[in-house]
Amino acid sequence: MLTRRRVIALSAASAVAPYLSARAQPSAWPNRTVRLIVPLAAGGPTDTVARVLADQLSKLWGQQVVVENKPGAGTNVANEFVARSEPDGYTALYATSSLATNVGLYRSLSYNPATDLDPVSLVAKFPFFMFVPNSSPAKSIMEFIADAKAHPGKRIMASPGTGSAPQLAEALFMQMAGIKMTHVPYHGAAPAFVDLIPGRVDCYFGSGELLTYSRSGQVRALATTGAKRSAAEPELPTVAEAGVPGYAVDSWQGVFLPAKTPSDIINKMSADITAALAVPAIEDKLARTAYAAHGSSPDDLRKWLEADTAKWSAVIRTAGIKID
Repeated sequence: MLTRRRVIALSAASAVAPYLSARAQPSAWPNRTVRLIVPLAAGGPTDTVARVLADQLSKLWGQQVVVENKPGAGTNVANEFVARSEPDGYTALYATSSLATNVGLYRSLSYNPATDLDPVSLVAKFPFFMFVPNSSPAKSIMEFIADAKAHPGKRIMASPGTGSAPQLAEALFMQMAGIKMTHVPYHGAAPAFVDLIPGRVDCYFGSGELLTYSRSGQVRALATTGAKRSAAEPELPTVAEAGVPGYAVDSWQGVFLPAKTPSDIINKMSADITAALAVPAIEDKLARTAYAAHGSSPDDLRKWLEADTAKWSAVIRTAGIKID
């Protein structure tokens, strides 16, 4: 029986329904703090760029974007943490290229980058630079290759760690140049570079932040690994130009969300990241260390991840690199 009280209750519910519906829509997102999970320790170049992005998104959204560092297990700690988080848009992963390489490096992963994470947007692409000590006889890539061939296995190629992006770039270089060198992994870039300067190691592939050492004359930069010359050091040739045709390594960083995050949230975050990176001051700040601000669509990031995974899995198999 439809009583007067029932009619009033139905009318009230009808009046409130549109408001509740609007509040439930992704358009209300974000209405609280968003966590950006960085898989490396604070203070490094990845952390620095993540904080630049977080600051810009905080301004755009009027909500705080907090960077949380969760280093460990070659970035797998953070990757899995986000993959297992609620797909509500409030926990995002600031991913590195390790998301692509870990598939080939580790015998097993407790998450699947392709199915447990939703791509949002690229943030930056950047090359590495090939550094040698001033005591090196090599003044060019071809001279370096000739010296390495004359001393097979005796020249030392340093890296910040087994399976790191620089080591994989070095492994691809050795494969394509047809040389054999001894790989020495360090615990980070700093100690490796400390040994490079006096010539205790013969080569190191490092990020653009290390260009200050070649600019000040402490080491020599021979080339950039990128597909094209870097605006940060335009006189340096690419490795391909300098004598290894087809060689190209551009590392990357991007944002991912847990799988099954609503598409409206993904698309909004993607568009806002692209807008944040288009701010000239941000582009200039990143360019000084050879980072190219590079927003993208979710689909473009998915394709980039797939291609990078296939590329590095092949390099890892050939080099026989494995991490238990």
